[in-house]
This record gives sequence, C-alpha cells and structure tokens, in this order.
Amino acid sequence: MATVTLEGVRKSYGAREVVHGVSCAVTDGELVVVVGPSGCGKSTLLRMVAGLETVGAGTVAIDGRIMNEVEPKDRDIAMVFQNYALYPHMSVYDNMAYGLKMRHMARTEITARVERAAAILQLAELLQRKPRQLSGGQRQRVAMGRAIVRDPKVFLFDEPLSNLDAQLRVQMRVEIKRLQQELGTTSLYVTHDQVEAMTLADRLVVMNAGSVDQIGPPLDLYERPATVFVAGFIGSPAMNLVAGHLDRRGVAIGDLLLALDAPGGEPGRPVTVGLRPENLELASDGPIPVKTELLERLGADTIVHGRLADGTPLVARAPGALSLRLGETIRLAIAPGHIHLFDPENGRRL
Repeated sequence: MATVTLEGVRKSYGAREVVHGVSCAVTDGELVVVVGPSGCGKSTLLRMVAGLETVGAGTVAIDGRIMNEVEPKDRDIAMVFQNYALYPHMSVYDNMAYGLKMRHMARTEITARVERAAAILQLAELLQRKPRQLSGGQRQRVAMGRAIVRDPKVFLFDEPLSNLDAQLRVQMRVEIKRLQQELGTTSLYVTHDQVEAMTLADRLVVMNAGSVDQIGPPLDLYERPATVFVAGFIGSPAMNLVAGHLDRRGVAIGDLLLALDAPGGEPGRPVTVGLRPENLELASDGPIPVKTELLERLGADTIVHGRLADGTPLVARAPGALSLRLGETIRLAIAPGHIHLFDPENGRRL
C-alpha cells in the first residue's frame, strides 16, 4: 500500500510565496493529476514530494511517514522528467539498469526487471540501442522503464509528454494510462494540458496561482466547476464566461433572457454566466442570436466564433457538416441545467 498526503504545504523563494498551503491526498493505486497554467506552482509541488525542493511549511508524507527531512533516494519514489534525462553514451538496457546497479542488486535480478519492463513498454528489440537512435516516444518509454524497474511505492511524472508532437502525445497518454492500471502504482502527475489531465486522471487537482481551486474526478470538475478559473480552464474549447444579472424568470445577458432550473435570487444581482460551447445547440427559435465571425472546421465538429448583438464574443461547437457563411446570424439554445452561475467578485460558484 502507498499513499501520498500533503498538509498545508507552502514554498517561498525569498519574499515570494509560490505555493500557498496546498493540502491533498493520493490514495493507494490512484493516479492524481495536478493541472494548471505555467507558473502556478504545480512542478514545485511535485519536486517537494520528490525531495528536490525543501518544504517551507506543512508536511509531505508517504504511507503516513513524514518525508520533509528525508533524502530523495530514501523516499522510494521514481520520477519521470520532461526531458527524459537519459545517459547518451549508455544503451537502453544500461540506462534502465543503472539505478539498480548503484544499489548493488544481483545481476540476474537486474536482467529480470529490465526485461520485464521492456516487455511491458515494447522495448525488447531496442535494448542495445543508444538514446540518439530512438524516437521521442521511444526515449520517453525508456525513461518510464527506468522508473518501473525500481518498483517504487510512488511514480512522479513532471510534464513527461510536453516535448512530444501532438500525435505522439495522444499515443503516450494511452500508454501511461494502460501502464498505471496494469502496475497499480500510486502516481502523481503534473501537466499544464487540460486534455491530458482529463483523460489520465482518476482525480484532478486544479492549481491557480499557487493555490488549489478544486479537487475531484474529471467529470465532476467539468460538470460543476467550483470557480470561474476552473470553468475556463477545464474543457476545450473553453467555457464562455459572460457578464449577466439575475432576473425573476432566469438570468439576463444584455437583452437576452435565459431560463434557469431554479430561478431566484436577488433580481438585478450581477453574475458571471458560464455556457459551454458544446451545450449550445442550433435552434431556429433559440433565444441566443449570434453573428458568425470565424469557423474552425475540425471534421466531426465545427467551432463557431461569433458575437451577440451587444458585441459579447461567444463560441459554440456545432456539427462538422454545418452549412454556414461568415457574417450569417444563427440562433442558439441551451438547456437550463447547463447554465453555470458564478459570483463576479470572488469567482465562486453560486
């Protein structure tokens, strides 16, 4: 059994605090993804778990044992980095075996572990090659193989796919998810890519400017974002966030009135209205007229960029075969249950 628990973790560089009291827990065998924009503190958080950064305040524990003062080599973790960190002069086999040799493990055990990891990662035919003879995806698999052979309590992934092209990223996402499910190793994964986060995670930790905005299963965060930040960050294309106000019959956006499941609240109260592009549906009698400005043809879908009558930009996801001319006005509708409301002052969900 392996768990990772963070309690009130803080980190500062001089007078600048970059991680503000983060608390979260990774249960045994779980893959938790920490996601957020560049500079939000997610990699710093991961490096504190690894022991590569000191903890300014709070505690990092693995299996209930506080690790704040424990050396990285004694934490029983394995880390996969963004830049692979392979030894260029060593073969694939030697790169994967190096850490085990440093532990003075028996040669037969080293060979057995390397061959097992190579079989899992489809590297058996590449063991005698040097890193320069490998593709980016193959190098990343070698880096993961080096982590697997150690049989650690916890895997730590620091944006491992960001150096790969788009097609390889998709392929490697599938590989990492399959691998983690097969091995059942507790894993903490950091990325700035929300699509990567949604597809990999058992649970997401969304960070914003050094703090945690929301923790939960990916679909929970997608369907009920706790803050404007989470609403805008999770989902592609991003949720439309527009200014509005409450009305006795629903919520008003300029001259538009949208019905709500449970209308109420103080009439006239300002709100931020969230509308996901995929929840906006074409309807000849829809209450939302949008003048089209740009069409992104993606094949199965068309992303429609347009504006409301008052100039407010709005994005909708429509069928790929949509016949539409730029400058044409379309009408959209949205089900009341798909309208999200947030407090414009603190950004919290209402």
